[in-house]
Amino acid sequence: MQKKKIIPVLIVLIIISVISTAVLTNSETTKEKDDIYANLRLFSNALNIIQENYVEEVSSKKLIYGAISGMLRDLDPHSSFLKPDDYKELQIETKGSFGGIGIEITIRKGMLTIVAPLEGTPADRLGLKANDIIVKINGELTKDMTLMEAVHKMRGPKGTKVTLTIMRKGWKAPKDFEIVRDIISIKSVRSKVLEPGYAYVRITSFQSSTAKDLKKTLRKLEKESKNHTLKGLILDLRNNPGGLLDQAVEVSDIFLDKGLIVYTKGRLKNQQMEFTAHKNQEPHNYPIIVLVNEGTASASEIVAGALQDHKRALILGVKTFGKGSVQTVIPLRDGSAMRLTTALYYTPNGRSIQAKGIEPDIVVERTEPSKEKKKEENKMTPIREINLKHHMEINKAKKGKSKIEKNNHNKEIEKLLKEDNQLSMALELLKSWTIFAQMSFQQK
Repeated sequence: MQKKKIIPVLIVLIIISVISTAVLTNSETTKEKDDIYANLRLFSNALNIIQENYVEEVSSKKLIYGAISGMLRDLDPHSSFLKPDDYKELQIETKGSFGGIGIEITIRKGMLTIVAPLEGTPADRLGLKANDIIVKINGELTKDMTLMEAVHKMRGPKGTKVTLTIMRKGWKAPKDFEIVRDIISIKSVRSKVLEPGYAYVRITSFQSSTAKDLKKTLRKLEKESKNHTLKGLILDLRNNPGGLLDQAVEVSDIFLDKGLIVYTKGRLKNQQMEFTAHKNQEPHNYPIIVLVNEGTASASEIVAGALQDHKRALILGVKTFGKGSVQTVIPLRDGSAMRLTTALYYTPNGRSIQAKGIEPDIVVERTEPSKEKKKEENKMTPIREINLKHHMEINKAKKGKSKIEKNNHNKEIEKLLKEDNQLSMALELLKSWTIFAQMSFQQK
């Protein structure tokens, strides 16, 4: 019994010593310094009682980890404690490859909530959506579950299964989704040419190579375009849950030549940061429309906000998620870490993103065409001169593989635009933009 008392007493002495140093160093920022020792004695007392009276013997490490985890969980939905294995997983995730189902999650109003499914992942293919509430994971209620605990339960080897019980707005009861895990290799930048001169670029998340990949993509699109420039670009940030701050800044910088991109405000001086744009060696002087929705969050909101405030792009879609807080990952000595909210993001014009999101310039709700409507659209193919037998042809195109590939590409783009009203609207706006720019409004 005597040995059991010595362990917690030593731990408490060490904690008091460490916190005493922190209190002395940061005394000006500690409002409740008079009460800290009394609270530490309370903690020490609780620790001793648990170790001596709990039904099973419990390690001091487990108790300390639990105390830190609870302390951070009570602060806000995004602060959390990362055990050594959790911290390693976080580092792996930012590199863009891991085993899991492919969703970004947060805690909203005490409920585990999907920020966005990552495009092309098992969760996306099964139809999980932004703002879906995860009620259970493999039958276990998610109430009081930390973000990292939830992530750990959903991650796993390729081919294994996990069951999520989902509640969605408009449903009368939750539904179970059995999802087969896969290797989530995130290709963060994808692109298509919608029409000659009009390009579409989708950023699915902000990984370590996103800005570099975007630069390569734009060079390729511009090189293939007439006069090595584009008439317009659609930048799709829908269901982009965010990622690395430095990549959001670099992506914004690609389209801006000067001015503020984003700034942060926190309690400490080193948390007051400003990120500014630089003169581009490769200017991209063409109109841009950014697509956003309720799954557009964090780093993607920074890009949308910066381009909107500088009037560099038109924002189209619906109001974004509203995650405008900065999480700093602080490693601890034993390989664990704390993910601590240290500041808030602000757009160049001083708008806070937190819990407010980015309001689009043009609000366009996404509409899913019904199966019946699709059938009708397929039936109603218009008849033109080219469809008539023995029609005359002028400058008949050469037959060959390139023509087949072009036809296939055109069909793919036509289907894409037909099924995505927001994308279709964005393209029409860009084309109108170009036409109006070429017109003269002065009467003779």
